[in-house]
This record gives sequence, C-alpha cells and structure tokens, in this order.
Amino acid sequence: MNSWIRHHRYALLVALRRLAAQPFSSLANVLVIALALSLPILGAALLISVQPVARQVSVTPELTLFLKRDAAAGLAEQIATRIRKEHTGQIEAVRVIPKDRALADLRSNPAWEQALKVLPGNPLPDAVVVTLAPGDDLAVRANTLAQSWRKWTGVDLVQLDSAWVQRLEALLRFARIGLLLLAASVALVVLATVFNTVRMQALSQREEIAVARLVGATEGFVRRPFLYLGAMTGSVATLIAIVIARLALIPLNNALASLARSYDSEFALHLPPATTLGVAVIGVAVLGALSARWSVSRNTRF
Repeated sequence: MNSWIRHHRYALLVALRRLAAQPFSSLANVLVIALALSLPILGAALLISVQPVARQVSVTPELTLFLKRDAAAGLAEQIATRIRKEHTGQIEAVRVIPKDRALADLRSNPAWEQALKVLPGNPLPDAVVVTLAPGDDLAVRANTLAQSWRKWTGVDLVQLDSAWVQRLEALLRFARIGLLLLAASVALVVLATVFNTVRMQALSQREEIAVARLVGATEGFVRRPFLYLGAMTGSVATLIAIVIARLALIPLNNALASLARSYDSEFALHLPPATTLGVAVIGVAVLGALSARWSVSRNTRF
C-alpha cells in the first residue's frame, strides 16, 4: 500500500513539474478547454432555468369539459369529484364554473352586454375546468384524458388546445438535443486538446522515457504521470469554465431582470446544481485521463 501511494505521489509531482515547465502552453490549453466547456454549462443553465418558467407561462395546461345544456343540476360537481378521485396523480386542480356565473361574467364585459340582452335565456352550459399536473409527455396525457372524458354521461364537449403543449415540448426537446450535441462537440475538443498536449509532452520526454524503460520502468510507471496530466488539465479547465459561466450570468441576469420587471415578473438564470457540476468536473477529468492514456500509448512506442 505504501509503495502504491508513493508511486502515485511521484507521478502527481512529475505531472505538476511538467505543467510548471511550460506555464504558457499549459495555461493556453486549459483556457481553450475552459472556454469550450463554459458553453454547455451556460446552455444547461438556460435550459434548467427556462423549464419551470415555461410550465408557468403555459399557465399549466387546462382541459375544459362542457356539459350538455339539459344536464341535471349538480352533475358538474359529480364529474369534478369523479375526476379528483380517479386521476389524483395526473391533475393539479379542478374547478366548476356554473352556467349562471359564466353568464354573469360575460355580462360584466361591455363587449358582450348588448348582445346577451336579446337572448331569451342562458345559452351557456355548466363547465368543469381541469388543470393538469406538469410533467413529461404532457400533450399525450392531455389527449388521453380528453378522449376518456368525452365518453362520460352528460359531457357534450372537451376542449383541449394541445397545439401549444406540443410546441412547448418540441422546443424543450430541441434544446435538450442541441445541448447534448454541444456537449459532444466540447468532449471532442477536450479529447483533441489533451491528446495533443500529452503527445507533445511525450515527444519532449522521449529520452527520459527511454532511459526509464532501460532501468526497468513498467508501462504503468511511464504512463501514470501523463494520466495525471490529462486529469488535472480537464478538472482545472472545468473549474475555470464554471467560474467563467458564473461571471457571464451576471450581465445576463441584469439584462433579464430589467426585461422581467417590465412584465411584472421575476426571472434569473442559475447554474446547474452543485452535484451536477461536481459530476461534470469528475467526468471531464476522466475524459482527460482517457485521452492522455490513448495519446501516450500511441506516442511512446520507441
């Protein structure tokens, strides 16, 4: 165990010494990776911040059940109770709008007041408005519920405006796919940068590696400093990318705050959770180590 710790400590010190030997080159590589990594972090911040707001802006999707005009009194309350009982996990709220109240609301609107005076009676039916719980596949769930409720006794029409739901889901799906493609492109940048860095280090240490092999150094002993070099480059670059993204959010949030206030609302972009950022640091470090291993395996065969 002591030997294992000693070997890894030696490899870490060698990697640090090699980074310090070429400070400008090392810093340039780290900054290139950090700038590339800051883009998907900002994209993730935008996507994470927009998702709950998009659901609120949609005013949470609603289905309206219009009852038949000759429906019995109290049927709307019975249907509302049935919906609450049978679809507890799929709905957020249910409210009943009696036809008398709906007519009174219309008469309070000057645009409808004169037209409604010539009607002999109340042409409006009782209605039940159901607010769906947010979640994935909202359009599919809304259509399924609407088709089921249309068959209920006393229900004349179920109104569902699913077009906006489908557009919202398509937009968020497009954003997720775009973010994944951006992350994949950045991963290639990390691989290429670390690969080239380790390649140049391996070629510059050509004689040192050859002597080490002559005195019995194993392949693991030769590769280990380069693996630490790749892992440190990736992890440090990710930490700098998080700082860059955090600084970039300051002017963006200032501009968004002014825009949100004009709509009597509040909105701000936030970085992904700390656990997600921690996983990103570890993931990029592993990616850098794998790229370094690939590079040193190809460029130390002499």
